[in-house]
Order: sequence, then C-alpha cells, then structure tokens
Amino acid sequence: MYIETETTPNPATLKFLPGQQVMPAGTREFLDPEDATASPLAEALFGLGDVIGVFFGQSFIAVTAAPGVEWSGLKPQVVSILLDHFVSQAPLFAGGDASGFSVPPEDEDFGDDPADADIVAQIRDLIETRVRPAVANDGGDITYRGFREGIVYLSMQGACSGCPSSSATLKHGIESLLKHYVPEVTEVRAA
Repeated sequence: MYIETETTPNPATLKFLPGQQVMPAGTREFLDPEDATASPLAEALFGLGDVIGVFFGQSFIAVTAAPGVEWSGLKPQVVSILLDHFVSQAPLFAGGDASGFSVPPEDEDFGDDPADADIVAQIRDLIETRVRPAVANDGGDITYRGFREGIVYLSMQGACSGCPSSSATLKHGIESLLKHYVPEVTEVRAA
C-alpha cells in the first residue's frame, strides 16, 4: 500500500491519500485528543504529540501539525500510523462506524427564514457542486450554516480552518461566486 501526500494552502496541514475510501459519507474533524477517542486512528495520530488537528474526508485524511513542528520529522510517523491502520483494515471509529455520533443540523446556528427557501436552495446547490469539491481538494470542507438578511454563514473545517488564506477564500472566492449566481447574497461570513 502506498499513501500519497499533498500540501494544502495551510502550511501546518498535510493531506494524506490512502488510495481508498476513508469516510463513506460526510466528514469528521477532531480538534483535541479528548475528541479523538471516538476514532482509534485519530487517537493514534494525536498520540504522536505534535498533532493538533485531524480531519477525515471521503478519500483523504488532513493532519495539522502543532506550531513550530517540522513536517520532515512528523510526516514519516503519520504515514506509518496510516499504513498500519489501512493495512490492518481497522475500523475508523470506536464501535466500527460513525452511526452513534450526533452531528448538529447544518443550519442550527443561523436558522433560515422559510420565505428564503428558493434562495437557500440555490446557495446550498452552489456550495455542494462548486465550492465543496474545490475545498476538499485542499484538504478541508465547508458547510452551510445559514442565510439571513443577505448574509451567508459558512463553517470551514480541516486544512481550511485556521489557514492563512481562508479569509481570502471566503471573501474573494466563495462570496464572489455566490453573489454572481444569487443576487440576494450581499456577504459571506465564517460561522
């Protein structure tokens, strides 16, 4: 088995591609060792001591190194853990799957006005078909959180969370795209 790596726009995060499915659907982010106990793989990565973030995408794992940590020393350790995990076909989550995990509804934070249903449908479609695939290529994910008074609220995860260029991605990339196709959008903000 060979695990490819790719850089991301976030210099602290590397994207690891095992050449097979990681998550059957959705994504999962771990931001601390306590949260990582839900996944033996995430727990092992945090156990290295130099990892401060793990993100599972459909076909990749994005790992964020602690400030000041050089990837030249950490990368072989991460690859070793990933190889052990995938070669042994160990479960990704404790209990074998993610069915026991509760994820809050995407629009829980900034509920949508029912009168905006058509606008929200257009926004969600653009995010799903144009934005999320591009963000996944950079080792992250972006989720819709709500639309209110012309403002779209989005949440960034994985390599995109804390990335120096994430503000530019939101303002110049995503905001421009949404404003172009959905004139009711006046601004995009991180949730």
